[in-house]
Amino acid sequence: MPSAFVDDAKEIKEENPFESMMQRFDEAAGRLNLDPNIYKILRWPNREITLYIPVMMDDGNYQVFTGYRVQHNFARGPAKGGLRYSPDVSLDEVRALAAWMTWKCAVVNIPFGGAKGGIICDPREMSPIELERLTRRYTAELLDFIGPEKDVPAPDMNTNEQVMAWMMDTYSMHARHTVTAVVTGKPIEIGGSRGRKEATGRGLLFVCNEACKKFGFRINDTRVVIQGAGNVGGTAALLMHQEGYKVIGIADITGSLFNSRGLDVPGLLAYLKEHKTVEGYSEAEHISTADLLELECEILLPAATENQITKQNADRIRCRILAEGANGPTTADADEIVSAKNIFVIPDILANAGGVTVSYFEWVQDRMGFFWNENTVNTRLHEIMVSSFHDVVGFADKYRVNTRLAAYMLAIDRVAYDTRLRGIYA
Repeated sequence: MPSAFVDDAKEIKEENPFESMMQRFDEAAGRLNLDPNIYKILRWPNREITLYIPVMMDDGNYQVFTGYRVQHNFARGPAKGGLRYSPDVSLDEVRALAAWMTWKCAVVNIPFGGAKGGIICDPREMSPIELERLTRRYTAELLDFIGPEKDVPAPDMNTNEQVMAWMMDTYSMHARHTVTAVVTGKPIEIGGSRGRKEATGRGLLFVCNEACKKFGFRINDTRVVIQGAGNVGGTAALLMHQEGYKVIGIADITGSLFNSRGLDVPGLLAYLKEHKTVEGYSEAEHISTADLLELECEILLPAATENQITKQNADRIRCRILAEGANGPTTADADEIVSAKNIFVIPDILANAGGVTVSYFEWVQDRMGFFWNENTVNTRLHEIMVSSFHDVVGFADKYRVNTRLAAYMLAIDRVAYDTRLRGIYA
């Protein structure tokens, strides 16, 4: 790797998502022989905003929350990325997620850069009114930095359609007219897109189908293990079950289940919706999440959170295809182990890009004021996910690298090209 890259690199800590992401970025940049000056520009976020947000709680007292918005890159268009609420939010995490959004949008070739937001809070301990106050104040503090042509937020961990509706309304009140395109992931009734809620899970189905074709797997004989039963994991599980895959393992935050004959996914999801836990579910064996990740299967689909496959457990993973539904579920230190086991990786910046792709569709529809039916949305999503899968595989073949490195190289190449074409304003 050129010395210019190494000079700016920090010591890598496996659990730090930004440094883990940058380790992959550095390797891909080196393989591309990226111009060191372009490297310096792409390595760092364009803007990082830290907010201290006073919110009146239901007891009449004020609490000050810390929030972030990181805008990584604008070379290909407005920044795009979700907003998450969690006690575990950190600036390094938001930096990494913003950069991943830049590469994700470039991999599927949609005209966005990357951004991400987060607020340190525990939404489970807050009332709806408190969450609304928090959301509206956060949005108001960002009025100069977000907008349809600047930065378009979307739902992420512990945020949803309602949070996006509050953000859209707050922005619109200050603009003095309704601005639907300021956020995506809204309710359909106020400018949301059909198919948006299922988009990430559906995109995972599409790329898994292509991977099975590549390796000659019969779908009915293909065993799938899914970590996560929320919007991404639960939707992927249901769609893959309907397609004929044998989903033998699934986990949510309350526990993990295994049935070698295949789980009744609709029944399990109905149970989970009613009871809010998998505890007490009698149609499967209850196992630990660590054991779930190590089940023998054709497809392992981690769709929960970062850092689930590490150098501590990567050698025990027994899948043929690793389809990353979450952002950063595999650490950089685990990549070499996974690659040595000849596991075919569908990396996160490709595998879970269905969500941002349909967010792009929603943004387009809002700006046109003309909305598509769900079949049109799903057809266009299928076209983009399939072509992007083959773009990444083609890059891997051309450069004789694994698919994760190929995805980064493809993304960086596209962003670097646009950066050179636009030039650097000074």
